[in-house]
Amino acid sequence: MHIGKKLIVFVVGFCLPAVIAVSYCLSMWFEHRVDRLRMNAVNAELVAIKTQLNSDIKQLTLMADVYAVPIADLSPMSRVSLDEAWRNSTISDSLSLFYLNRGELEPFSPLYDDILSFEFDKLPKELLSHTKRKSGVYIEDNSGFMVSQVPITDHKSVLIVRKLTEELLSSYGANDFVHKIYFAPGPADDHYIIDGAKYIVDLDVASLLPRQDSHLEVQFSTEMYNKVWLKYDLVTFGIVGLGLLILIIGYIWLKLGLIRPFHRLMSQLADIDPKAKTYTPIQGSGCSELIVMADRVNTLLARIFQQKERAKITLESIAEAVILTDTHAKVVYLNPQAERMLEIKEAKAIGAKIDTLLKADKTIKSALLNVMGSQVQQTILNKHMFRTGNAKVMERSVSSLLNHQQEVVGSVIVLRDITQEEKLKRQLRVRANFDPITSLLNRRAFEERLAHFSENAHSLAICYFDLEQFKLINDSCGHSAGDQMLAMVAKAIQSCLNKEDLLARLGGDEFGLAIRNQSAVEVAQIVKRVISRVSLQVLHHHACHYRVGVSVGIAIARAPYIASKELVKDADIACLAAKRKGSNQIHFYDDKDKESVYQRNAPMWAVRIGQAIEHNELLLYYQEIKGMGEGVNRQRMEILLRVQEPCGRILAPAQFIEAAERFKLMNEVDKEVIRKTFLWLSLHEDIWDDHCISINLSGNSLGAEGMVEYIAKQYERFEIPSQCICFEITETSAIQNRNRAMDMINHLRKLGFSFALDDFGSGFASYGYLKELPVDYVKIDGCFVKNLANNAKDFAIVKSIHDVCCAMGIETVAEFVENQDIIDKLEKIGINYAQGYAIGRPKPLNNYVQSRTIQVEQAKLVSEVQLLSA
Repeated sequence: MHIGKKLIVFVVGFCLPAVIAVSYCLSMWFEHRVDRLRMNAVNAELVAIKTQLNSDIKQLTLMADVYAVPIADLSPMSRVSLDEAWRNSTISDSLSLFYLNRGELEPFSPLYDDILSFEFDKLPKELLSHTKRKSGVYIEDNSGFMVSQVPITDHKSVLIVRKLTEELLSSYGANDFVHKIYFAPGPADDHYIIDGAKYIVDLDVASLLPRQDSHLEVQFSTEMYNKVWLKYDLVTFGIVGLGLLILIIGYIWLKLGLIRPFHRLMSQLADIDPKAKTYTPIQGSGCSELIVMADRVNTLLARIFQQKERAKITLESIAEAVILTDTHAKVVYLNPQAERMLEIKEAKAIGAKIDTLLKADKTIKSALLNVMGSQVQQTILNKHMFRTGNAKVMERSVSSLLNHQQEVVGSVIVLRDITQEEKLKRQLRVRANFDPITSLLNRRAFEERLAHFSENAHSLAICYFDLEQFKLINDSCGHSAGDQMLAMVAKAIQSCLNKEDLLARLGGDEFGLAIRNQSAVEVAQIVKRVISRVSLQVLHHHACHYRVGVSVGIAIARAPYIASKELVKDADIACLAAKRKGSNQIHFYDDKDKESVYQRNAPMWAVRIGQAIEHNELLLYYQEIKGMGEGVNRQRMEILLRVQEPCGRILAPAQFIEAAERFKLMNEVDKEVIRKTFLWLSLHEDIWDDHCISINLSGNSLGAEGMVEYIAKQYERFEIPSQCICFEITETSAIQNRNRAMDMINHLRKLGFSFALDDFGSGFASYGYLKELPVDYVKIDGCFVKNLANNAKDFAIVKSIHDVCCAMGIETVAEFVENQDIIDKLEKIGINYAQGYAIGRPKPLNNYVQSRTIQVEQAKLVSEVQLLSA
C-alpha cells in the first residue's frame, strides 16, 4: 500500500473516529450536566412548593385559633363585630368558616344563612365525629381541601376549610417552570415521569386523616432545558466540524509536503540502473528527513557502486578463472583470466551453456544443477584435467550464488591451475614416503604399508638389518661416501628379494624387511644371501677400500596372531642380540628369552619409572648385612629398590634397572632413593648410634654433574649423621669414571660418608685400582662366594682378596651367602660381613623397626630360657 493511501486510511480510520468519539463523549457530558442542572432545579422547586403549602396550612390553623372563642364569652355586640369582620375580609372569598357541634355543622353566624358555602357531604365522618385539634389536607374525588379544626368545648369546635383550586396550586410554582400542580391519592413515588415535553414529579404532603395517603403531582415544563440542549448540540457539531476541517487541512499539508516529495524520491530510485557504470545522485525535497534519506541513499549507492567496481577489479585481477551462470547453467560473466584460459571472448561466451564452454569437463552441468538444487550454501571441489593446448590440472570450485533473500539465482565456478602444485605435492609425497638416498620406503611409510601388507598373510617375518662398521666410513670419508655405501647396500638387498617383499630404510644405517608366507628356514636363507651380497660391496675412496657387515634380527608371527608393529619391536630387540654375538650374525626373537623380554619391555618400564618418581611411588627394601667377627659392630643393611606394577605385583630389579640405565634415568632414580632413605633415617633417631645403611650409586650417577651438591643438600635438609650412610659403587663404573669417581668420593668422605666397592673381582680391576680408590669396604662378587664351600679355587680367591684388604685396612663383605657351609668357610677366612639369603631376605624398609623390635624380644626370650635351663 502506498504512503498516500496509508495516510488516507489513517485519517479516515483513526483520526475521524477519534474526533467523533471525542464529540460524542463531550455531548454525553453536556447532557449529563443539563440533567444534573434540571434535577437540582426540580428538587429546589419541589421544596419551595412544599414549604408554601405547609405555610398555608399553618396560617389556616392560626386563623382557626382566632375564631375559636366561646360564644358565651362574647357580648352580642362583639359577636356581631366578629361576623362583620369575617364577611368584610377578602379571605372569606376562598375560606369556609363554621362550627362543628356534636358531628353537625352549624353556621358561624345565624345572621347569614349562606355562610356554609362548603358542601357538607364532602367532609369525612371521622373528622365530624371528633373534636380534636388537627390540620392538614383532605382529598376527595380528585379535589383537595385544606382543613383546620380547633376545639372550643368538648362537643364543639371551629372548622375552617379552604378548597385547593387549580389556580391556587399553580400559584405555588414558578410561572415559566411549573406547568401544573394537582392532587392525587396514594403515596408519592421516588422517580419522575417524562410525558412528552413535560416532567411529572410526585410530592409527598401531610394528610389530614392517618389512613388516607395523598400527594401532589407537579408538572414541569422542558422548554427552557430544550433550549440549553440545543445550544450544547450546536457546540458539539461545531467541534466536529472544526476537527474535520483541521484533518482536511492537515492531509493537504502532508500530501504537499511529504507524499508528493516521497513519490518523486521513489521515482528517482526506480530509475537507477544497477548495471550502469555510473549513477545520478537523487534529490530530496519537502522535508529535512527526505533530504537526509536522499543523502544516505546517495552514500549507500556510492558504496554499492564502489563495491561493485572493487569486485569487478578483483575478479579481473585474480589469477583464477571465474565464471558466473544463471539458474539454467548459462554463462552471464567471465573474468579476463577465464577468457585467456578458455581462449574465448566474453561477448561470445555470454549466454552460452556451460557444458558447451567447458567441453573437457563433462560433469560440469550436472554438478551445477546439483549444487543449485540442493538449496545449501556449499562448495564442491574437484580436480580435472583440461587439455587446451598444454595439459593442465585444474581445481574446480562450484558454489551457489544467492541474492539478498537467500534465493539461488545462479552459480559461481572458479578454475585454478594447480599443475605446479600437483607436481610439488607428488615430489613431497615421494619425499615423505621414500628415502632420498636409497629410494626405499622410509620408516613412516613402511609402518603404514605394513598393516596392509600383512592382511590375509599366513605368516609374517620382519627382518631388522643394522650395518656394522658404517660409522667408520662416515667418520673417515664423510657423509657423502656413507650415503653412497647406503645406496650400494640397498641395491644389494633388493637383488636378493622378490617383488612382493617390502623393504625400507628405517633410519641411519638400519633397514627393515617384511616377508610374508615364508617359513623360518626360508627367511634365514634369504637373510644369509643378503648378508653375503652386502659383504661383497666395496667402497673405494682415496685408494682405501671399505666394507660393511650386517647384524640381523628376525621376528616371525603366524596368523591369526600377527601384530606388525610389535613384530618390528621384536626384530629390533633381536638385532641388538645379534650385534652382541658379533658381525654378520642372525638372531631370531624368542619370547621365552628373559633378556629379550626385558629389552622389549624396557620402554614401557622407563615410562613407569618416570611416573613412579613423579608420584613418589618407588618402594625401598632392605637386606641385612651381618657382622662375622667378634666384638661390637654396627648393624648394617643395604637399601634395595623395587617398583610395583599397577596390578600390585612387585617387579624384579633386573626388569627395570636395565631400562633405567638404557634410557638414562638412573641419575633421577638414585636421587629419589637417596632422598627417601635420608627421610626414613631422619624419622628413626633411635638407630643412629648402631646402624649403617648402604646406598648404591649407578655408573651414570657416579661423578654426574650436580650429584655431590644434591647429596650435600639432602644431608643438610634432613640433619642425619653421615656415619650412618655408606655409598656403594661398582668396580666397573669406578674404573670407567675414575677421575670423576675420585673427586666425588673425596668430597663426600670429607662430609663423613663411607664408601664400599661393589662386585669386586668380576670386572677388570686390579689391586692397583683398589690401592688408589679410598674405599672403606670391599664387597666380594657373589660368583666367588656361592660355590665357596665346594670349590677350592673360589676359596683361595676370596681369601686372597680378604688378605689384601686387611693389609690395606679395608673391611670385606661377602655377597650371595646362601647356606651355613658358606658361612663356616667365611668365618674361617675371617670375612668381616656376610650378605645373602642365609642371613636375611629383602624386606620392606617401612617394616624394619617393627621386625627389629620382634627380634630383640625373641633374643631376650632365648637368653631367659638359657638362664633358666642353666
